Amino acid sequence: MSNPASRPTAEQWLARVFADAAPRHFGTGWISGVLGIVLGLLAWFAVLCLHFPHYLTLPELRARYPLELVRLAIDVGLLAALALAGLSMLLRKRKALGVTGLMLAGAALALGAGGVEIPRGGASVLYLGLDWFVLGVLTTAAIFVPLERAFARRREQDAFRRGWLTDTQYFFASHVLAQVMSIAVLAPAVAVGEVLAVPSAQILVQSLPVVLQFALAVLVADLSQYGVHRAFHALPFLWRFHKVHHSVEVMDWLAGSRLHLVDVIVTRGLVLLPLVVLGFDSVAVYAYLALVSFHAVFIHANFAPRREWLERWVAMPRFHHWHHGVESEARDVNFAVHLPMIDRWFGTYHMPEGRWPEGYGIAGERAPEGWVRQLVWPLGRQP
Repeated sequence: MSNPASRPTAEQWLARVFADAAPRHFGTGWISGVLGIVLGLLAWFAVLCLHFPHYLTLPELRARYPLELVRLAIDVGLLAALALAGLSMLLRKRKALGVTGLMLAGAALALGAGGVEIPRGGASVLYLGLDWFVLGVLTTAAIFVPLERAFARRREQDAFRRGWLTDTQYFFASHVLAQVMSIAVLAPAVAVGEVLAVPSAQILVQSLPVVLQFALAVLVADLSQYGVHRAFHALPFLWRFHKVHHSVEVMDWLAGSRLHLVDVIVTRGLVLLPLVVLGFDSVAVYAYLALVSFHAVFIHANFAPRREWLERWVAMPRFHHWHHGVESEARDVNFAVHLPMIDRWFGTYHMPEGRWPEGYGIAGERAPEGWVRQLVWPLGRQP
């Protein structure tokens, strides 16, 4: 029997399938091949959503989709996937990328592409957010992948770096399991918030313009985030779960997705709670949620904007990269997500002049690969 430790990981297996000695720059078929696979996979997922909307799409979004535009987008995406996969096969000696893209696009075509007739029927009690995942990839990757290529902090860093498959699983799970997150985070926060509500404070907050409510919500949420985040570092039991996030050894737009379910549920619930207690307008709350969704990706990105005056007031990648640094000087610093001034208030601000961390991760410890294995990792024996 073979030694399990010698067996290749899923990432290593994929690397062996798709890797070759040919260059990966523009004009070699590498970029077109990868794009063909991504578009083919997303189109296949989108077609599945048309077949099973009550089970694979979020009810909040389902009724708002402009269906004809969705169908057109699927068909255009499929054509682009076929063209890109074909171009990769022409340009690249090894055909694995192109063939995979063609197979995924072919699977979507076989299922009816954008012309699928939407089945009638009642809503399902249980559902997944596969449509939310497709939208998340299209919007997030479309913004941050070009930014990381054009303004990379580490230009030698490959998109398929160590841990990319694990973080992709986290990105997939966090979007597809949207109903689970809603039940575990939103429902308890709203219920407890209604019990703890302070009517006089709510009247004061609701008298403010929505723009001011939004600014105040960012401050209140980040103060709460700071306290919860610091507790996850200080308390050994909570650190078991939070260290999953710190096990990332390479920073990019996917790295922020690596969060244990316990970490997500506790942090998001306690951050949302004061917003409910103080009665912020739903528009301000949704605007904050949109901001944190974008900003959490931004501060982990392999992206190096240099605006020192802005770094003092708004969390930029260098600020949060120091929170993930493996050096001893990076231990327990920069807990805020949006506002570095909060760390200055509490004495945990650390921004060495002109320097970035040399490395990331947990000194002396390495997490297992894979979402499922990392889900149970905190429950095992700890070093």
